[in-house]
Amino acid sequence: MNEANGKNEQALATAARELFLLGQKTVEARAVLAALHKELNDANTLLADNQQVEQLIEANQQLVLAILLAQSDAETPKRTQEEQRLYLEMREANEQLVIAALSAQHLQAAAELALEQQRKVLTVVAHELRNPLTPISMIAGRLVRVPSEELPRMQKLIEGQVQHMSRLVEDLLDVARASTGKFHLDCSLVDMTQIIHESIDICAPVMIAHQLHFSAELPDCALMVNGDPVRLTQILGNLLGNAAKYTPAGGAVSLSVTAEDGVLVINIRDTGIGITAKALPFIFEPFVQDVHAVGFNGAGLGIGLTVVRELIEAHGGTVTGQSAGDGKGSEFVVTLPLVSH
Repeated sequence: MNEANGKNEQALATAARELFLLGQKTVEARAVLAALHKELNDANTLLADNQQVEQLIEANQQLVLAILLAQSDAETPKRTQEEQRLYLEMREANEQLVIAALSAQHLQAAAELALEQQRKVLTVVAHELRNPLTPISMIAGRLVRVPSEELPRMQKLIEGQVQHMSRLVEDLLDVARASTGKFHLDCSLVDMTQIIHESIDICAPVMIAHQLHFSAELPDCALMVNGDPVRLTQILGNLLGNAAKYTPAGGAVSLSVTAEDGVLVINIRDTGIGITAKALPFIFEPFVQDVHAVGFNGAGLGIGLTVVRELIEAHGGTVTGQSAGDGKGSEFVVTLPLVSH
């Protein structure tokens, strides 16, 4: 009897597990159906746009024929002022329709590009935010069975993943603030020499871990700027972090600082994978990543340089990026106005 009860309990447990898995699959299927429904709506909208363009072109063709007929009739010397006025109005209407058709085609292409970029961005954001959750979930499931001496290491791992997620979310918020002009800077008179030293100290472990040769040339004097010390540290951290991220082991990263005519110039060079000519004009645009950079190091959302540009411009400075091409390193030049003292 006990054996029969045991088998029944086992069968019930198996059935419950299968129902649970079925429920998961149902949720996943609903998500897929919702995504397909959205794509179908997008396709219908695109079809409607295409039909509007075709209608505009057809109307334009009809007007062209009417104008040709009007021109043929106008060859007689008995053309009145009213006919002349109508001819000019039709010609102007034709020009406006041509412009409207071209504008509609341009807007359609821009909308398709924006939609595709949005899909890619959401995919990347979901992927980047999911990555830290995987080890957190695994650790959380093991905490009850982990020996007490292992807890500090587990805590450190969780803290590292949470910090990574916090940086991703903060970068996304910074891009949103930049697009709406809501950047808040807590500015004061700060010495950039100290900020640069602090940024180097923060990035030094990454340089060492990646086996990179790092060098810096800094003036001995103070370099005073009116800025937000936290944001200025973020700017240099992003640029030095990018140099370390995209430079293979054994490569070199250098930082040099000069001051001329009331302007601070910070130059960061690396011998890394470089930037292709196709991607170079767009490297400061949000969610743009060079194809070979993704292949080299797929992590990141492609918004670090966007945040850098917005923060530097908010401080009244500029940033430019240069590269001789794939595999030939990169160079970023930052300028900031100095405060005389």
